[in-house]
Amino acid sequence: MENFTQKIYQNRYFLLFILLFAYVQSIYIPIIVGQQMNAYTFTPDAALVSLIGSGVLFLIMLFFIKKWNKSETLSLKVLFKIFGASLFVYLLATNTFGLLIAYLFDNIEKNFNQQTFILSLFSNFLDGLVYGVFFLAYYYYLINKKQQKKISMYNKAMTESKINQLKTQLNPHFLFNNLNVLDQLIEEDKDKASDFLNEFAEIYRYVLQSTDKELVRIEDEIDFVQQYFKLIQHKYNDAYQLQIECKSIIKDFMVPLTLQLLVENAVQHNLGTKGNPVCIQIKIDENIAVSNNTNLKRNSKTVSGRGLKNLKEQYSLLSEKPIQIHQTENYFSVEVPIIHNQNV
Repeated sequence: MENFTQKIYQNRYFLLFILLFAYVQSIYIPIIVGQQMNAYTFTPDAALVSLIGSGVLFLIMLFFIKKWNKSETLSLKVLFKIFGASLFVYLLATNTFGLLIAYLFDNIEKNFNQQTFILSLFSNFLDGLVYGVFFLAYYYYLINKKQQKKISMYNKAMTESKINQLKTQLNPHFLFNNLNVLDQLIEEDKDKASDFLNEFAEIYRYVLQSTDKELVRIEDEIDFVQQYFKLIQHKYNDAYQLQIECKSIIKDFMVPLTLQLLVENAVQHNLGTKGNPVCIQIKIDENIAVSNNTNLKRNSKTVSGRGLKNLKEQYSLLSEKPIQIHQTENYFSVEVPIIHNQNV
């Protein structure tokens, strides 16, 4: 009983629509067709009877749907089969019930003469046709809504899985590159290597924490890239310079390690010296632009390496706007979209 009540509550708006339609129908027929109107014309008893009758039809149709339609898709052949069988059983049930009532009140001759029976049968047929169409439309609307929800959940799960895969590629990428720097510093300057290792341990904690997140706040990324750049200065001193221009405090979001990876690319692919430094500029306005002057190393890999491709894939999954790359002979820039209103 509790489950039945819950089903009624879940479909209350559809049942209310059926009741209102039946009420309008019960008023329309006496006034327009019968040219009659009195106090009983507007009573809801006929509408309630229609609601009960349509409820019986819905249960019959539900029975045949579950019997003949095992999948969530529906062919026209099965649709006509369900509809035809439901309509036949509905007419049989309503007329059998009407005959039983007439027998109990001794009104068989009055209610089941040829003319009355044909009119009653035709009226019930039209009702079954109309309410049956309503039910099928509503039922398959719910099925389609359920399927769309499943597809949405599946796509979300696939997106999250893809992002996690991409992140697992970036994490060792960050670790490997910085361990290479540490290895070189150990040979060149053990004191610098010790300082580098301490600072690296601190910022790597942020890397591990951000791995569990799709997005992080831009202000957190700015703090992180500033700490990361101190590691670069341990090795290169003033050969590479970082400038950050931000018009206001940014509360929006971006993919973790975005700024770090773009700064790292600028350092990896360009040769900076004290007399001719590589100037890396991060400008945050309507989007995030990371740019630098170029002085490509002879053995430099292509600028669209694995890390940048990885980053482009993540933004394609999380934002409608793609990453844009601008390159000239002396200048390289990457524009990253800002992601708004995300729960992280």
